Amino acid sequence: MTSVYTYEDTSRLIKTADYDIQINDAGQGHPIIMIHGTGPGASGWSNFEPNVQALAAKYRCIAVTMPGWGGSSPQDLNTGRDQGEAIRQLMDALDIEKAAFVGNSMGGGIATVMATKHPERVTHMITMGAGIWGPAVVGPTGLSEGLRALWSAYEDPTPVNFKRLVSVMCHDQAFATDELAEERAKSAAARPEHLRNWLDLMRAGRGADGFMEAAAKLPESSVPTLLIHGRDDRTVHFEMSLRALSLIPNSRLVLLNRCGHWAQLEQAETFNHMVDDFISQN
Repeated sequence: MTSVYTYEDTSRLIKTADYDIQINDAGQGHPIIMIHGTGPGASGWSNFEPNVQALAAKYRCIAVTMPGWGGSSPQDLNTGRDQGEAIRQLMDALDIEKAAFVGNSMGGGIATVMATKHPERVTHMITMGAGIWGPAVVGPTGLSEGLRALWSAYEDPTPVNFKRLVSVMCHDQAFATDELAEERAKSAAARPEHLRNWLDLMRAGRGADGFMEAAAKLPESSVPTLLIHGRDDRTVHFEMSLRALSLIPNSRLVLLNRCGHWAQLEQAETFNHMVDDFISQN
């Protein structure tokens, strides 16, 4: 009989040397660390619940809510976002030597930091809607449509702005439900300090701390890498994953038509099969 996991049954607060990190921990087997994107109100569970339900039948799935989101510690405005160090400390606290990494958007950037700074801790890297920072994010017209919606929700976390945010993240608007918008808005409102800290870091030009350094080292990476990107992503253009493909030696790219920024939700069944196959075969 297939287990059905709930947020309450899987939620844990892990204390590391420098952080309190909320996770949802389900299943047994090779660990998969799942890291969400940068949007307000995001959490490991809200970004990966359908993937945890499927993949925990075979793997230990750890959906992480990063410092600066949800029930985890605030971001440190003095040191910026050393999210790679937060993950390293989390792995040590959980006594996990090595894990596969699955990262959406910002989470993909954190995976690249781990793959280049701590490659001995990373068995596989799988990114969705991430790639490598470049002109397709900040172009002649400024931020992408999705990043503008995301910024607006941070500055003014109203239901209208959250509805706009979830709508721009999805190609199929059936996934951009009022319930999802309300859930994200409620989560954001519960920790207003997370919103303020994110805006302060972004305005200080520290939104991509560590990502550029990681990108420069990716041509030396030997970590097996699967890049997944929605062809209709209006937040991070698929060109970003093409750039990553050209730099990472042991990599492959899957480009999904009729799919936006949240491939793991919009095409969950396909995504789960790809993740399982990639980890099993590599």
